[in-house]
Amino acid sequence: MDRAVLPIPDRPFEGTLPYDARDPDASFPAIKPLRPPAGAPNVLVVLLDDVGFAAASAFGGPCATPTAERLAGNGLRYNRFHTTALCAPTRAALLSGRNHHSVGMGVITELATSAPGYNSVRPNTCAPLAQTLLLNGYSTAQFGKCHEVPVWQTSPMGPFDAWPTGGGGFEYFYGFIGGETNQYYPAVYEGTTPVEPETTPEQGYHFTADMTDKAIKWTRQQKSLMPDKPFFMYFAPGATHAPHHVPTEWSDKYKGRFDQGWDALREEILTRQKELGVVPAETKLTARHDEIPAWDDMPDELKPILARQMEVYAGFLEHTDYHVGRLVDALDDLGVLEDTLVYYIIGDNGASAEGGINGSFNETFIFNGAAALETPEFMAAHIDDFGTPKAYNHFAVGWAHAMDTPYQWTKQVASHWGGTRNGTIVHWPRGIAARGEVRSQFHHVIDVAPTVLEAAGLPQPTTVNGVTQQPIEGVSMAYSFDGATENDRHDTQYFEMFCNRGIYHQGWTAVTNHSVPWVVAGALPPFSDDVWELYDTTTDWSQAHDLAAEMPEKLAELQQLWLDEARKYNVLPLDDRRVERFDADLVGRPELVKGKSQLLFGGMGRLSENSVLNTKNKSHAVTAEVVVPEAGAEGVILAQGGAFAGWSLYVKDGRPTYCYNLLGLQRFKISADAAIAPGTHQVRMEFAYDGGGLAKGGTVSLYLDGSKTGEGRVEATVPLIFSADETADVGQDSASPVSDDYEGESSVFTGTVNWVQIDLGEDAEDADHLIMPEERLRVAMARQ
Repeated sequence: MDRAVLPIPDRPFEGTLPYDARDPDASFPAIKPLRPPAGAPNVLVVLLDDVGFAAASAFGGPCATPTAERLAGNGLRYNRFHTTALCAPTRAALLSGRNHHSVGMGVITELATSAPGYNSVRPNTCAPLAQTLLLNGYSTAQFGKCHEVPVWQTSPMGPFDAWPTGGGGFEYFYGFIGGETNQYYPAVYEGTTPVEPETTPEQGYHFTADMTDKAIKWTRQQKSLMPDKPFFMYFAPGATHAPHHVPTEWSDKYKGRFDQGWDALREEILTRQKELGVVPAETKLTARHDEIPAWDDMPDELKPILARQMEVYAGFLEHTDYHVGRLVDALDDLGVLEDTLVYYIIGDNGASAEGGINGSFNETFIFNGAAALETPEFMAAHIDDFGTPKAYNHFAVGWAHAMDTPYQWTKQVASHWGGTRNGTIVHWPRGIAARGEVRSQFHHVIDVAPTVLEAAGLPQPTTVNGVTQQPIEGVSMAYSFDGATENDRHDTQYFEMFCNRGIYHQGWTAVTNHSVPWVVAGALPPFSDDVWELYDTTTDWSQAHDLAAEMPEKLAELQQLWLDEARKYNVLPLDDRRVERFDADLVGRPELVKGKSQLLFGGMGRLSENSVLNTKNKSHAVTAEVVVPEAGAEGVILAQGGAFAGWSLYVKDGRPTYCYNLLGLQRFKISADAAIAPGTHQVRMEFAYDGGGLAKGGTVSLYLDGSKTGEGRVEATVPLIFSADETADVGQDSASPVSDDYEGESSVFTGTVNWVQIDLGEDAEDADHLIMPEERLRVAMARQ
């Protein structure tokens, strides 16, 4: 059997077929289902989100992670394991075994360009690990976060090539597609079909618990029906990415634990790390950069809010680890844990500093450049709501920095270990003799795939679906399992994210920081002005002592090596454009929706912001044809966004109503003067934008069958984005509600929505405020 060519070619029958099945020669080999080589283990890869090296107690952090400690005690801790400094790139690298630029994921999908290293399209020459295992006889399943689907392929029409159950190699998927989700109101898919949670937040719903339930159910079924077939499970919670959502009983465990602030916390963590042996005893605590404020310099009135942010985060991480523990316990109960290769990767990058200097109660403020609106007084008034369904919260930069102790910087900053070093645990009792030891060989997330293949006794495929494959770029870690003193085999690794650059080579690192996550205004310096630093990490574990001035020749050598690696792996051209990269036409990224009119139909839903015309900062109109039953109608005609920003056109007490939700701060509502009579009618909302820049207000006019029936003001609007995960829905408002006039099932329109048309600019101007059939046809034809 040639397993290097996938799918494995079927062998034709050789010989002469007897005429009669009773003939003694009519004996054929029994049909044997495809299985991997004997001894291939089950594989569970757990990847947490936005957890820095120093967060988990398993690596000296303040957040209790008993499951991680349990697995480490019976397995191995890797303290020099690295990621790409950002979520989607790390995931693409993990699941392919290639560097993130090699598979087109040099940045998140939302900022893709047409450059080969940044187009968010995985080449078919780089088959994912799951597909390789599936074609070799593994059962495969993914749970949780994806964030690898190009944004123009995220609509309900796909194509689904980049979805987990499309071209991703997974037979089953239960999770979300985007970069983050509301843990209480997630945008969940089962396969490629959107599904709604079976319970509500009030009934105790939380996505991490839900996905764990599904993972346990899938595993039990798989082992019940195919006990001899190993599985590959990729378990990737949305936790602990913002929003930091966790039941209050978990965050309350940490009351008062962070009142000392982040500077003191860094020192406490380093002490514990040295005691655990996850950093050398001589490790220096790196200096806090000027861009990160000292705890003592923060306003006193803000400190209780900041402390609460960290309490919520700590509870969130412990809650996540608890549910990982439920899955591990289920494997143990099934009797398969001993023969399951478990990777517990505690973070896909360093801790996130995207919450800004003060943190946020609703990070949608940050998305829209409106952080100044979140005053200390505002956050203090909502301090008890942090972590609950009422919040969409994120913690402050100082906490992110502390969660990356003892290193410099945070997520997004690929130049330094604070952005790229993540504690990792490997547990495989049948395959690893060592117990409770630390491994310090240098490794990277691209090393997971070749390790799994070696453990399974499988070759790297040379051909998949007739396409010649690029070699896997990672190095198997299996040599280190029982080789504590083995020399490193991953000698060289480049890093790049948002033009923050670094190179590791045989113990040395050369790095340069080009930008920081929380500073988005102002021009960036030319690349030639970036200051490079040099560190000897064989003696300077934390990159605390810069040797660039003392060893310029060594620095120049490593700078050239970075450039060589960058050319080799599609890192070039460097791209530090900011606003421009949101313009799909400018950067060559396909757009799903074009033109100035869009026609939607009843039943359409789970439409991302990339799937709907952008109505922000411009005049527009929304027209719907609805059928009202004799008993009258209630519910949503069309809603976009959710409780933290968005808009909704709906029927309340029989009357057309429009609600504009301004970042959860204020809801502007305009209602019609009269109810809609039974029968078929057109309901129309016209928004006359004030103009004069972004985020301005406008006048809303409501029409019923062409006659004006209501008018009101929206004093300010959301300029850039309603949500990272909330969607648009026709005939209901899924997930969290835009308006407080309805919730859950009460949002479902009780009549029929035949169609809804969105028009922009001049197309929104209609003398009779009606859309005639020939106009609908024109719009439909224009979009072919």
